[in-house]
Amino acid sequence: MSLSWFSIVRLGLVQMCLGALVVLMTSTLNRLMVVELMLPAIIPGFLVALHYGIQITRPIWGYRSDKGGNRTTWILGGIVILALGSCLAAVAIPITEGDFAFGFLVSIIAYSLIGLGVGASGTSLLALLATNTAPRRRAAAATITWLMMIAGIAITAGLTGKVIEPYSHKVLFKVVSIISILAVLITSLAIFGVESRCKSKSEENEIKKSFREGFKEIWAEKKARNFTIFVFLSMTAYFMQELILEPYAGIVFDFSPGQSTSLSGAQNGGVFFGMLCVGICCTGLNLGNLRSWVIWGCLGSAISLTLIAFLGLAAQKSHLVFAVINLGFFNGMFAVAAIGSMMSLASKGRASREGTRMGIWGAAQAVAAGFGGLLGASLLDLARLIFNDPTSAFGSVFIIEAAIFVAAAALAMRIMVTRDSNIALVPGE
Repeated sequence: MSLSWFSIVRLGLVQMCLGALVVLMTSTLNRLMVVELMLPAIIPGFLVALHYGIQITRPIWGYRSDKGGNRTTWILGGIVILALGSCLAAVAIPITEGDFAFGFLVSIIAYSLIGLGVGASGTSLLALLATNTAPRRRAAAATITWLMMIAGIAITAGLTGKVIEPYSHKVLFKVVSIISILAVLITSLAIFGVESRCKSKSEENEIKKSFREGFKEIWAEKKARNFTIFVFLSMTAYFMQELILEPYAGIVFDFSPGQSTSLSGAQNGGVFFGMLCVGICCTGLNLGNLRSWVIWGCLGSAISLTLIAFLGLAAQKSHLVFAVINLGFFNGMFAVAAIGSMMSLASKGRASREGTRMGIWGAAQAVAAGFGGLLGASLLDLARLIFNDPTSAFGSVFIIEAAIFVAAAALAMRIMVTRDSNIALVPGE
């Protein structure tokens, strides 16, 4: 029995909870470390990179949930670990203010738990969707769950920006604790009974093969490797601004903690509408194809980043908000088209290896997310040593990010072709 639309939406609520918890770590706590605690951007950059780096184990989590046949346990367990890590990360902020060494150690433990929780819960959730969703509904199911995650990010960032003012460490912990508890409760209710209604079982040949054997088989396919490179490059560009945009708003545009957190919510609102636009135009209206949406999403993101870099010269808050929403819109276009391309390409090549391919590309995305955030933060620290003006320092990093997006668009043009409105890799690749 396959998942109903109602069950798919219920699983989307789990993805929404994942996004709601993670955005607190990558936006609010990042800004507090850089602006309020006046730490180098490399510190939160390292912590976020750590949580992404641990997610390189995503293929293994998927393999274990396949073999165990009980994905619900992994999903719930992962959410609980993520919630505990989130609360511990909030506790680490006041500790770091008084004792940097001890606070940094607590943060390392917290972000490690966050990475483990996201990896275990998120991978098992996607595996449950892929295994039990009817083929004709898989693309729509992926779009629904991703949009719900973005909605969770946007709503959480927007509300947190309002309730966290006036800021104090006590208010921060209270907000993070409430969101964590709600995430666990919503996930428990949303996932209850869904898996038991589906009579799914993993393919026997996949279970009998070891993870290492399956990985080697897919990595031997040249087209899978080429697409992995594209995913890594494009996602590096996608995540480079994640740790520097809010500090940019705070230092150059004089945004308060609440205003900069709301700015993150506005950006993710743009991402939501960008994804919705692709879904409606590409699927409903049959306008364009995934390849074209990927390319234009990358190029539009590059133009938006260039605009954000030069807006620092004027320091107009309203203009920055508009440019950030615009960046989010094109980011959303690119992201949902890239996800759709992954789903279309997962069945290309050796049969019965869709899960392994998605695992490899998911791991590439996670590594790129950590590397991109760390790269952006590192380049910012270097630029601030070179330039006396913070506007020039931030702007130079945004320009580099824009250049990487252009390179990703060029790579997509070379390795991706269209065939009957579907995505394929160029022959011989």
